[in-house]
Amino acid sequence: MEAKKDIAGINDIKFLVDNFYSKVKKDNLLSPVFFEHIPVDWQPHLDKMYLFWNAALFGEKGYVGNPFSKHAKMDTITPLHFERWLLLFNETIDTHFSGTMADDAKWRASIMADNFMRRLASIKEKGTVTIV
Repeated sequence: MEAKKDIAGINDIKFLVDNFYSKVKKDNLLSPVFFEHIPVDWQPHLDKMYLFWNAALFGEKGYVGNPFSKHAKMDTITPLHFERWLLLFNETIDTHFSGTMADDAKWRASIMADNFMRRLASIKEKGTVTIV
């Protein structure tokens, strides 16, 4: 069995993101949400995710945006969606990578999912959206 390598740069990030979203597209819980917001051309979203994870993991400039703002008005998203998203993300990493950066990516994804769930719950409770 070949040893898995760590996430080492943009090419690994592209591989990770592409493999992860291929799972999302087939998932019966997540795919309807994603296809509602990205019905045809996924490449702009994938390109943004490459930049996001490159910035998050390696501090590379290029990502511009507020990840939460795109999700703030999606009132059909539940904690179950984030749990599945995180499960698929972690499975993708564990299948292909191992090491410090792989662990960091999983940790960052977990923090992001928890943060998004908390903020979306607050929006539902208060009925208002504040994006900072």
